[in-house]
Amino acid sequence: MRLSLLAALPLALIATPATAKTCTPTWVAGWASSQFRPTGDAELPAGTLRDQTLRQIVRPSISGDRLRVRLSNLAGTTPLRIAGASIGRALGPASAAVDPGTLISLRFDGAPEVVIPAGADYLSDPVSLPVGALENIAISIRYDGEPEQTSHPGSRATSWHLPGDHLTDEAMAGAASFDHWFNLAALEVERCAPAKLIVALGDSITDGKGSTTNGNDRWTDVLAQRLQADPKRRDMAIVNQGIGGNRLLHDGLGPNALARLDRDVLAQPGVTHLILLEGINDLGTLTRDAPVSAAEHQAHVARIIGAYRQIIARAHARGIRVIGATIMPFVGNGYYHADAQNEADRQAVNSWIRTPGHFDAVIDFDRVTRDPAHPDRLLPAYDDGDALHPSPRGYKAMGEAIPLSLFD
Repeated sequence: MRLSLLAALPLALIATPATAKTCTPTWVAGWASSQFRPTGDAELPAGTLRDQTLRQIVRPSISGDRLRVRLSNLAGTTPLRIAGASIGRALGPASAAVDPGTLISLRFDGAPEVVIPAGADYLSDPVSLPVGALENIAISIRYDGEPEQTSHPGSRATSWHLPGDHLTDEAMAGAASFDHWFNLAALEVERCAPAKLIVALGDSITDGKGSTTNGNDRWTDVLAQRLQADPKRRDMAIVNQGIGGNRLLHDGLGPNALARLDRDVLAQPGVTHLILLEGINDLGTLTRDAPVSAAEHQAHVARIIGAYRQIIARAHARGIRVIGATIMPFVGNGYYHADAQNEADRQAVNSWIRTPGHFDAVIDFDRVTRDPAHPDRLLPAYDDGDALHPSPRGYKAMGEAIPLSLFD
């Protein structure tokens, strides 16, 4: 009798339990920027963002089904008042124009506005906006009053602003622009499929000084393109947490790497790998103003290595694989005017990085970018002109030299 009842059921109903798929959605950082208090030329004149709508273009490195935005008031000493925000597909990386059919108002705990406490970040409610990897996404913020400035100055991407409410303005015609990101810490992506995240922690060479504005040709962009071109590795996201002028041991432009490790690396959802390219500014600043003794050189190298050990230990405690990148040549740079002793310091640090048992793996950017005829200098074809920062061609060589097997 039981068999006959089963036989009478539609085939689809019988097959459903065997073919049904379960999904546990997970969040991963698809794009991020290190936020801090801007200074000098990076700081906007007072009033620039007062009661303005700011539209910023970002490019997530992985696909997903839903999105949420992380806004930051990290450098604020008072609450940040956001009167509204929206998200949609940008028509390109170098324009404020968006596809009006994709514009969605963001909400925060169900409300269109949010007040972010001093020093804090705040996640928007998720929105259903399927996104492809490397797709241009526009995020617009409407400020209520004058915001204290929390920023990522080295965006290498153009942002647009206009007075008033332009959250649903598809063109923002007549908008003024600058090449910085403000209050925008991350775009997080929800996926049904599992994902892994690589965080690149570094200085201006990771931030992309010398790359093309709106060109997305930093070494991390090249790596993202390679990951997405490989069907076996499209579950890998990468976010760039480089800051121009950043150091391991001292604050400069932005807090030192040890101070920002928790926020910029360990707190990123989905992080499984860390690429660390830091130290060139520590080496250069040691003698920028005056020579120091041999003992001070030796102690400085030891402190740099100590910082590496700290980062490795703290990342390992979270189950993160740490990949060390060798420091590239900088003899000939007019700002740091490195001499033979600075070069000896760099060689000592790189020797420690390359020694097995310290990092989980090594990317030898020094070998990739140095001039074989003058190994203490960048290859001229890879030099952007200051003997310190790579050109777009140099960034391409760096991104293409990274073995994808490191992330298996």
